[in-house]
Amino acid sequence: METINDLVAQLPTPPATFEGRLDAYAPLMGGIINSFIPTGSHPDMDRYLYDPLRAYSENAGKRHRPLICFEACRAVGGDMQKATSAAAAIEHFHTAALIHDDIADEGELRRGMPCMHLTEGVGLAINAGDLALSTVNGSVVDDPLLDDATKVRVISELINMTRRTIEGQAMDLGWARDERFDITPEDYLVMAMHKTAFYSGAVPLAVGAIIGGGTPSEVEALRSFGMKCGLAFQIQDDLLNLIGTEESTKKDFRSDITEGKRTLVVVHALQNAEPADRERLIAILSGKERDPQVLAEAVGLLEKAGSIEYARAYAQDLTEQAKAVLSEGIAPSDSREVLLSMADWFVERLS
Repeated sequence: METINDLVAQLPTPPATFEGRLDAYAPLMGGIINSFIPTGSHPDMDRYLYDPLRAYSENAGKRHRPLICFEACRAVGGDMQKATSAAAAIEHFHTAALIHDDIADEGELRRGMPCMHLTEGVGLAINAGDLALSTVNGSVVDDPLLDDATKVRVISELINMTRRTIEGQAMDLGWARDERFDITPEDYLVMAMHKTAFYSGAVPLAVGAIIGGGTPSEVEALRSFGMKCGLAFQIQDDLLNLIGTEESTKKDFRSDITEGKRTLVVVHALQNAEPADRERLIAILSGKERDPQVLAEAVGLLEKAGSIEYARAYAQDLTEQAKAVLSEGIAPSDSREVLLSMADWFVERLS
């Protein structure tokens, strides 16, 4: 199996920016991540379980969670190789969350491809998501490079991450089920921190620092940085779904409106729009609309309420806070600079 150190050796001059490293490392990192997916003892196990999960994982995103786990390990002077199982664990948790989330949201596309529950059926998709979840702690438990004390600390972080994410998902799904339109921006931020920021920022960075031998203050500085960046990442994802240039060419563009998601943009508009505009927005969000003209009308209402600019400014402020925390808590290094550039990348994706 190719290791993360092998990967770095293939790129003797690693790109200096986070985006550059994502582009350079993601294809190679995918092979390492997917090596943690086992094979079955019967051909039908592969056909109905392992092969669909592997195919889903191969159609991956940017792999930013493993990358920041590795960079956090390096930032505190650790050996990246020791962070491999934890980085893979977090990425497989992400896979499980997406598979299950698509079922709950009745999604149709994921990364430009039909969702697994549409190609394999709901039952098999749930099962594949469960398998991905099972690899989270198992990957760390079986890692010969980690001592037992470190394994316990990392697994504790992963267990907490899983619970927090499920708590946030419960809020998100419950609001939709009960047709709640009384959600405040403060409510949204609690939901998004739990559903996204823990596993997309805080925990990958904290785990990388723990494995790298970071001090308690270094671990917490990276955790705080990741929490703020993870929240900014989610807000920016919400904005991209509404107004992103590249996303506008995809079939799931503005699907958050179709699904009636209570994003920061939406909950701000529900509090600040004029009464007639608020009622129209609620009607669109409740109607599972797919007509591009109606979806565009909803975006117009959000813009009129100042909600898109509000969310954009909120994400930018979080980014500046995150960079200050990292600069104060982590000594200067190549990895710290990469992570600082990550904060900017998270909120510059609309440009």
